[in-house]
Amino acid sequence: HDKETILSADYIIDIGPGAGDFGGEVVFAGEAKKLAKAKTLTADYMYGKKNISYVHNHPQEKWIEIKNVTLNNIQKLDAKIPLQNFVCITGVSGSGKSSLILQTLLPVARELLNRAKKVNKIDGVEIKGLEKLDKVIYLDQSPIGRTPRSNPATYTGIMDEIRKLFAQTKEAELRGYKIGRFSFNVKGGRCETCQGDGQIKIEMHFLPDVLVSCDACEGSRYNAQTREILYKGKSISDVLAMSVGEALEFFKAIPNIAIRLKTLTDVGLDYITLGQNATTLSGGEAQRIKLSKELSRKDTGKTLYILDEPTTGLHFSDVDRLTGVLHHLVELGNSVVVIEHNLDMVKNADYIIDMGPEGGNKGGRIIATGSPESMAKNHKKTGSYTGEYLEKELNGMR
Repeated sequence: HDKETILSADYIIDIGPGAGDFGGEVVFAGEAKKLAKAKTLTADYMYGKKNISYVHNHPQEKWIEIKNVTLNNIQKLDAKIPLQNFVCITGVSGSGKSSLILQTLLPVARELLNRAKKVNKIDGVEIKGLEKLDKVIYLDQSPIGRTPRSNPATYTGIMDEIRKLFAQTKEAELRGYKIGRFSFNVKGGRCETCQGDGQIKIEMHFLPDVLVSCDACEGSRYNAQTREILYKGKSISDVLAMSVGEALEFFKAIPNIAIRLKTLTDVGLDYITLGQNATTLSGGEAQRIKLSKELSRKDTGKTLYILDEPTTGLHFSDVDRLTGVLHHLVELGNSVVVIEHNLDMVKNADYIIDMGPEGGNKGGRIIATGSPESMAKNHKKTGSYTGEYLEKELNGMR
């Protein structure tokens, strides 16, 4: 997905036009210089027909103050992070970004705000300003589940609402089917051949195990009797096979479901299916599912969101949507802190904290802070690599 890498390629194969059922076609294949004339989403972002641009001028009025951090390559560092801002922590690899945010701010905030157990003692560190918040949420790219039974519908709570709907149909009531009948985790309504997985694992002995679709239920997870119960002409297995976009249209009159589906669409996941195995989701998809779950909760406007390189594995259009969602969280009064290298996101930050100047022993210091524009303007004075590349980005020279 990286702009420089794409521009350096001899030959480009662009696949799309969209994702999931909306993709699967080669929309461009040819020399890199010919991509500029292509009518693809990649070309639009590469050559300026589309631009990732958001208003980023929230004032810096309230702060989290971190004092006396000594960890890894950081020595007695003080840092200030503005609240109710979209903040990017930047710097070369090994400059101390994770040490400051993930190993210092996050565990202390979890202990104070989420009443988490003290994971690691951070000697001598003092943090002020957390009392202005009510919780911290760390959204990483770890899987939402490690078995075929975990999927977007179960993780976001949509599945419980769907099961309630099916249990309320006339046919379900006539047969005495309760909500549990429509769970693939317990006996009753599930297919017992695959125990609700929809797949059978075949041991290959000297080779990795192979998963094949269950013949008994045709991969639907449910037995024939359960699949006979229809809601608006669809069985529960039909519903799980729907994309988020299709399901949003199907359930638009059911607020408890529609709200959650809308947040999945907002983070750019309208193409995934409700019942898609968690094991097949990428790290970026898993992270955005977690984000959508948070978006569907009642917002207090006092949450600190921490993300570590959320643009990893994302196309320009995904970065665009994600940046918009993170700005929306700030508009609601929340605080967003992102460790990031991607300039498309960094240039849209309200405030940047740049660490360096190099990695390892030559890093561990804050060398520049401020808006993307001020970072770009002052990079020769500060020695900030981030500022140098931001200047090129903001002047359209990349």
